[in-house]
Amino acid sequence: MLKLLSTALLFTSLSVSAATSVDLVKSTTSWDGTSLPAYTLTQPEVTIKEIVIAPGEKLPMHQHPAINAGVLLSGTLTVYSGDKVLNMQAGDSLVELVNTSHYGENTGTEAAKIIVFYISEKGHAVTVIDK
Repeated sequence: MLKLLSTALLFTSLSVSAATSVDLVKSTTSWDGTSLPAYTLTQPEVTIKEIVIAPGEKLPMHQHPAINAGVLLSGTLTVYSGDKVLNMQAGDSLVELVNTSHYGENTGTEAAKIIVFYISEKGHAVTVIDK
């Protein structure tokens, strides 16, 4: 009887932990409220980038011709587009602007590390620097 009880407790303790799933972001709009563009891809290509921005570093003004989303893993990041400003802290997620000029700046004291997921036409640029 004791052996049966011990075995039952072991199986119960093993089944207590289970995988979880949490949506960090799910949206039809970018962070500024603009609707994401509809587009069809002939050959989709997924790109995942780790971008590290040093303290005090300001990225150049740029655009993304592809829908993308990211999660700030560490540090702080401020994103500017015209008169719109987005302040991000570690753990924040965002859906980026598409075909809209913007830039990010690390105004914090530690590196800002962000993971960004892009989906585009195979071989096409996911970021274009403004001229």
